[in-house]
Parts: sequence; structure tokens; C-alpha cells
Amino acid sequence: MPGVRDARRGMLLSTSMHGLAWVFCLFAAWSPGFAYADEIASTPSRPFRVGERLTYDITFLNISAGTAVMEVGSGDAGSGRPSGKFITTAVSSPKVTRFFPVDNRVESLTDLTTLLPEHMIFRRREGKKKEDIEYVFHRKDSTVSATRGGSTEVLPIPADTQDLISCLYYVRSLLPLKQGASQALTVYHDKKIRQIEVRVEKIEMLDGPWGNLETAQVLVIMPFQGIFLNQGNIRVWFTTDERRIPLRMKAKVIIGSIVADLVSGIPEVSRSK
Repeated sequence: MPGVRDARRGMLLSTSMHGLAWVFCLFAAWSPGFAYADEIASTPSRPFRVGERLTYDITFLNISAGTAVMEVGSGDAGSGRPSGKFITTAVSSPKVTRFFPVDNRVESLTDLTTLLPEHMIFRRREGKKKEDIEYVFHRKDSTVSATRGGSTEVLPIPADTQDLISCLYYVRSLLPLKQGASQALTVYHDKKIRQIEVRVEKIEMLDGPWGNLETAQVLVIMPFQGIFLNQGNIRVWFTTDERRIPLRMKAKVIIGSIVADLVSGIPEVSRSK
């Protein structure tokens, strides 16, 4: 039945977009056209900058499923520490919206010196599902306050725990983009501490809307099925320059694969290489 097939496809697209939204949140935009904001002038050198914005086209089974936008905003000026806000939105395409609308937004306020998150808000809107999730990280106590469904729990966490967005900003800043390099990290998600490993598989040239650029293919090893219904790991292709631009992201899901390609926000310096 067409209606049933459309609903199932819509749910698969939504699931895929939610998963890619998570990936987008972890890998951000870096444009040379913006100066560093005052609040991060004294932090260690990072490949991302306040004011950056990247736009990705999400496809699933050769269908345009939606758009994701990643931005780096200013943080909390009154905190006394350099901070930034990582913002990612994922919205379904008009065709998908007709039977399964998706409009997700995630914000992570993060200390830009340590790259550890302080406060994350996830506004999730998928079909008829509406949910707001909030995490407040208490670094001195090594705990997190997690609010979901109107109830709050305080849970112990390791000192280096990341959230869904900050973790790959952290990796992107520190992982050597050389074949064989790897890094492990701890992520808090859905009342659980997750262990994730990232590994550089190879260096290769990649064609796309950006032209032909040298990239590092990075494998994100997901030893659980909790963020979305992936049936394997996630791969991300970074440019090998100092900005480490994520050009493409790909993950297998229940049926086929979801792919995100960068379509807007490519720095001219990288494009010209």
C-alpha cells in the first residue's frame, strides 16, 4: 500500500536524518573569511572559528531527504572562560515533510580551551514526536544533570566525558590525519556512557561539489546501536589542510546508506588546492 510504504520510508529518512544530524553536530564548519572572535583569541589553535556555517545535502536511496546546517556561535561572555556554541539543525525536504516532517536542533555550549561541553540542548521534532532533552555538565563534581520528559537525573561521569556535538570537535582538533592514527573518547548519551573509537583509514582524493581535494577517510567505530539504527560504522572524509573540512559523511542504515555532501561554505583556499 502506497501510504504504508511512504510512512515506512518517512520513518527511515527521519531516522537517517537524526543520525546524520548527530554526525553533523560533531564535525563543524571552518571558513577563512571570519576572524577569530575575542572570546577565543587566547585559546589553543583550533580548526574551527566563530561565525562559520556549512550546509549539507542529505540523500537516502538516491532521494533528497533533507538539509543540515552547522554553525559555530559565540558562547557565554559572562562565564569568565572562553566558550563557544556549536549549533546544528536538520530539516526534512519538502517531499519528505509531506508525510514525515523532521525539524531537529542541537546546541552545545562548550569550553573552547578544554573542548569539554558545559550545557547541551536537543530540540527534537520528528513526525508527531516532540521532545526536549537537556544536559548540564558539572565538571567539579564529575556529574551530569539530564532532563528528559519532565524529569531530571544526576549521574556520575568520567572527567573527560563529551556530548553528541562536542566529541568530534574534540577529535577534529586532536586526531592526526595520518593513515593508521586513532583516538578513543567517552560520550554521554541517553543515560549511558559510550565508548567510541575513531581511526584514519586512508588518504585519498575525493570528487564532489567542492572539486577534487585530498582527504583523510576517518572511520567512526560505533560499538552500539543507540543514536540511530545504523548497521555499521560511520565514515567521514576530511580535507587534509589545517581546516579539516568534513566534505562527506556516510553511514549504513536498515536499508541502504545515508550520505551527506557539503554544498555550501567551502573556503576558497581549500577549493583551490
